Amino acid sequence: MCHQSVGLIASVIEKAQIPTVSLSLLKMVTKRVRPPRSLCLPFGFGYPLGKPNDAKLQHQIIRAALNLLEDPGELPILKEFAPV
Repeated sequence: MCHQSVGLIASVIEKAQIPTVSLSLLKMVTKRVRPPRSLCLPFGFGYPLGKPNDAKLQHQIIRAALNLLEDPGELPILKEFAPV
């Protein structure tokens, strides 16, 4: 899906008091759109969760994204994914 569309939709959903987290493959666009919470990932288009069948990495990504919901920082929050 388009990074701009997702960011704008997330902002509208947040105004309805529903927390959101976006996964981003284009940090430059995400910085411009400023979705409420976004995790920037270093993977190519079509692979937001990394290599297929890499369950360990995929769980790390999902955990990192969900952890953004508990981040007490001021919105927007933009974090880079750092695998463990």
